[in-house]
Amino acid sequence: MEYTLKAPMPGLVARVVVVEGESVTEGQELAVINCMKIEISCPTGKRGTVKKILVGEWDEMDVDTPMILLEV
Repeated sequence: MEYTLKAPMPGLVARVVVVEGESVTEGQELAVINCMKIEISCPTGKRGTVKKILVGEWDEMDVDTPMILLEV
């Protein structure tokens, strides 16, 4: 089963803090969004393994843009 981390608000990807293949726990920060010079953490809602990173640093995103796929 897959879980997709989606952008909670529009902004730019400040950084992705995981790599593909990494195991993550529920609540762990996967990425950070910069919105109007404020950094917002994007934690996962599930435990699993990072399957694919869909965004890169400074990519522009809208609300609900898929960011990271997890295998749960």
